[in-house]
Amino acid sequence: MKTSVFLDRDGVINRYPGDGKYVTNLKEFRFLPKVKKAIALLTAHKYPIFIISNQAGVGKGLYTQEALDRITEYMLKELARHKAKVQAVYYCAHRNEDNCSCRKPKAGLILSAIKHNSNAGLEEVDIQNSFFVGDTIRDVQTARAAGCRSILVFSGQEKPAHRDSWQAQPDYVFPDLYQAAEFIVNQKSAL
Repeated sequence: MKTSVFLDRDGVINRYPGDGKYVTNLKEFRFLPKVKKAIALLTAHKYPIFIISNQAGVGKGLYTQEALDRITEYMLKELARHKAKVQAVYYCAHRNEDNCSCRKPKAGLILSAIKHNSNAGLEEVDIQNSFFVGDTIRDVQTARAAGCRSILVFSGQEKPAHRDSWQAQPDYVFPDLYQAAEFIVNQKSAL
């Protein structure tokens, strides 16, 4: 069984667009500092990496599926240029009111990633020892729903000053994805 890393996108990989806003086109997509290096570090240590992200802007008609596909293609190509490999990207394009099983904080996207990984003949995901890295308490709740460990980073929406109002406590907190990646890699070497 393989420890895997699940990553939220906005606020973890690219700049958080702001509350109630979306990255609607390629020119609005900007990598956060050291993200490529962080994912390359995880790749070098052979962690399967999956991106798990709500993208309700598609369901709301604010941008098209084609625009989202262009952003994803660019993101994956840029990461690959830096030896950073992502196994697969899973988006929920539904709105809250659609009540789907894939929209975070539900675990549907993570469960889909695990199932597709298994169906592709790849090593089974060890969900209990895997990590979900996100920038919101919703991501922490998603990790809990899926049964993996949660890492909250402060490079996006959530801030340490709000800790008293969090509906769920993360297992770990870090300023950004790079420091989270270093922690994950060090966990592996400590075993």
